[in-house]
Amino acid sequence: MNEHQTKLSVVTTLYRSAGTIMEFYERCMLAASRHFQDVELVLVNDGSPDDSLALALDLKDKDPRVVVVDLSRNFGHHKAMMTGLTVASGDFVFLIDSDLEEEPELLETFWNRLQKGDCDVVYGVQETRRGGWFERITGDVFFWLVDRLSDQKLPRNLVTARLMTRDYVRALIRHRDREFFIAHLWLLTGFRQEPLTIRKLALSPTTYSIARRVEMLVKYVTTTSTKLLYMILYLGLATACLSAAGVLYIIGRYLWTGVASDGWTSLIVLVCFFGGLTILILGILGIYIANILSETKRRPYAVVRRIHRHPATVPTAKAHS
Repeated sequence: MNEHQTKLSVVTTLYRSAGTIMEFYERCMLAASRHFQDVELVLVNDGSPDDSLALALDLKDKDPRVVVVDLSRNFGHHKAMMTGLTVASGDFVFLIDSDLEEEPELLETFWNRLQKGDCDVVYGVQETRRGGWFERITGDVFFWLVDRLSDQKLPRNLVTARLMTRDYVRALIRHRDREFFIAHLWLLTGFRQEPLTIRKLALSPTTYSIARRVEMLVKYVTTTSTKLLYMILYLGLATACLSAAGVLYIIGRYLWTGVASDGWTSLIVLVCFFGGLTILILGILGIYIANILSETKRRPYAVVRRIHRHPATVPTAKAHS
């Protein structure tokens, strides 16, 4: 494979990225130019409230290799990444965050691994999770619950950085889910994927709070898993069997000893228990129904206000494949 005859697209998202975008651009382009003569940098502005868009447009005016995708509002990291991948036109696509916690120089390591020819994707994983003990424990709890409740296990400690072939990217962007967890789509797309252990820097506090992680867990399980529905079924069957056993016990004791069950405490406890269980089950089913509603509306998962390109460049046919 002649790397100088192939095109590389680097895709990243911008959200409060004004402080890192210039260094990210310089380091990315330097790393890419070592192996590719034809390079494209796709910057997706995910409704950033700072001047990330202005800086990106300035880069586009100075460098024809830069393409700026401006979303109409903030749609979220995962949807912004998928939008950028649909615009990328390279034979290979390097997806990475622009906060410099994943070093742009990883491209060379990933490329050397991909060059062996036995895989279609090289992706990064952390040996240990970043942050303090609390962040690591909550992260472990998140993945433990995902493994127990989802139909497919996710690789642990994934990072965004990954180098992908055009065939893989073409298959990935065929997914039309409106509510999705991008790591699940990466896994679901298949192909030959190989992990590389990397070091992720901790340059800023994580934005994944406890509430955010709980939200991600609920969304991931209810959009990808049927296991939770089966668990509700089994819980209902177990509860019905226990209730029937309790009724038979009370009747049997009355017939055998003549002692009837009395008191309101047990009745109140049972009413509260079954009421709470019913609300829980209805809540879980409601989330599934809400996800079905979102998917059937067929709304785009992101709206592009405009794609900015240098006047000297013309989109290639690959961008629309």
